[in-house]
Amino acid sequence: MTLALWVTCVELGGDTSALWRIVREHGLWAILPRPSLVGLAAILGWSALQLALLRGLPGRRCEGPPTPAGARPIYRDNGLLAWAVSHGLLVAALLTGALPATAIFERLGEIIATANVLALVLCVAMQIRARRWAATPDVVITGNPVFDVFQGIELHPRVLGVDLKQLVNCRVSMMGWSALAIGCLAWEHGTTGAISPGLTVSVVLVVVYLLKFFVWERGYFHSLDMMHDRFGFYLCWGVLVWVPAVYLSPTYFIAANPSAMGWPAAVATIVVGVAAIVVNYAADAQRQRVRAAGGRVLVFGRPPVLIRAAYRTGDGASCENLLLASGWWGIARHFHYLPELVVALALTLPAGPVPMAWVYPVFLGVLLVDRTHRDDERCRRKYGGAWEEYCRRVPWRIVPGLW
Repeated sequence: MTLALWVTCVELGGDTSALWRIVREHGLWAILPRPSLVGLAAILGWSALQLALLRGLPGRRCEGPPTPAGARPIYRDNGLLAWAVSHGLLVAALLTGALPATAIFERLGEIIATANVLALVLCVAMQIRARRWAATPDVVITGNPVFDVFQGIELHPRVLGVDLKQLVNCRVSMMGWSALAIGCLAWEHGTTGAISPGLTVSVVLVVVYLLKFFVWERGYFHSLDMMHDRFGFYLCWGVLVWVPAVYLSPTYFIAANPSAMGWPAAVATIVVGVAAIVVNYAADAQRQRVRAAGGRVLVFGRPPVLIRAAYRTGDGASCENLLLASGWWGIARHFHYLPELVVALALTLPAGPVPMAWVYPVFLGVLLVDRTHRDDERCRRKYGGAWEEYCRRVPWRIVPGLW
C-alpha cells in the first residue's frame, strides 16, 4: 500500500483508476519502486548520523514515567540541538552541491521500499535479542510468534547505550520526515529554478511542526507511543515506513503535481498552521509545567483545577499524577489533538480536491480518535474514580461542544 500510494501520487497524479488499469494489465509489482543499495545507504547513513548526535551531543539525562514493572526508561534530552545540526548539515550539503538538489526526491520511492525490508529485519532481530538479552524487566511473551513480532515483546529496548524507541521513533523517523520534506522543496527548485507557494506551505508547516516536536521531545516520552507501545512490527514499521510514505504524502504529491495556490492564500495558510502548532505546544507545555510545579502555578491567570489521581505500578509502588481540568485541558480531555488535525489539513490544502492527497489527514483523524478511546480506557483502569471525576468535569474528548 505504501509504495502504491507513492506511485499514485507522484507518477499518476493521484489517479486511482490509472493505477488499477496498470495493475490489471501489467501487475502491481511491475510499477512499484524496488529496494536498492542507494536506499540502504541513505537509511543507514541517516541512522548512523542520528545515533552519533544522540550519543555525542550534550544533553541532560532524563527519566520517563515508570513502566508497569517499575523501571524508569532513560533518555538523552538533546533533540533541539540534534535538529539544528541535522538540518544545518542537510542544507549545507544541498547548497554546496555535495548532495544534488534532486537526489532525495528522485530516490524517495527506493528509500520507502528499502525501509519496508529493513523494518522487518530489525523487528526479527529485536525479537531474538529480547528473548535472550532483554535490557529491561518489561518483557511480555504471549507464545504466539506472529503476534509477538507484530506487537513486540520488549517495552524499552536499549542498544549502544541509547533507548531504541527514542532513536528510531524520534531521531530517525521524525527527524527524517522533516529532512525529506526539505528534499522535496530542493527537487522543485532544482528542476524548475523556483519554489511554488503550495509546496512552500506544506514544507514550512512540516518543518515548523517537527521543530516544535524537538522543542517538546521530553513531553513525547510521556506519550502513549513511548509508554505503552512495545518495539515490534506495528511500531517499527510504522515509524520507518508509514511516516515517509503517508505522513509525507501531501508534500510529495504537491511537489510532483504543482498546486494552483497563490502567495496570498499560501501566507494565510501558513499563519493558520503555525498558530495551530503554537497552540498544540502551549497545551502540552501547560500540563508539563503544572505537574513539574506540583500544581503551584497559574493557568490562564488562575490557580489550576486539579484532580489528584493515585495509582500503583506493577511492582506495588504507590504513585500520584495531577490531572489538569482547567486551561487548555479544561476545554477537552485530548484538546491537543485538535490543533494537530488543523496542521494536517493546512499542509494538505494546497493539493486541492484530489482524494489520494488527503490520505494523511484522514488517517490522522482516525488514528487520533482511536487513540482517544485507548487513552481514556487506559486512564480509567489506571486512575479509577479520579479519571471518572475528570471526565465529569471535562466531558468533551477532542472538539468542545461536538465530541
